[in-house]
Amino acid sequence: MSGHHDEGHTIAGWTGFTVATIGALALGMGIVSWRPGVWVGLAVLVTAVLITWALHLAGWGKPPVPRSVDQRRLSARDHSVRDGHANCLGCRLAGRHGGRARTTQAP
Repeated sequence: MSGHHDEGHTIAGWTGFTVATIGALALGMGIVSWRPGVWVGLAVLVTAVLITWALHLAGWGKPPVPRSVDQRRLSARDHSVRDGHANCLGCRLAGRHGGRARTTQAP
């Protein structure tokens, strides 16, 4: 089959999805009956975002562009994230500005 896609199945993605699903379930229970569930669910959803971001910065995520075929397995770790990915919001928020040509100005 031609045209394989890099769907982003990574440790960071699946972990974030799992924690966010738990948060959404707690939030839904809070809306229906269990009132503390609203706050618990929102806290878990924020935690899901932070966990996913931390795992991405640790190399367990993927760059915002398709990966090479040998890097598409779930257990593949991305070592290029240390300098940051080009056009990656998560890397820019962490202060990593990879992929951008850096120039120094003369004094």
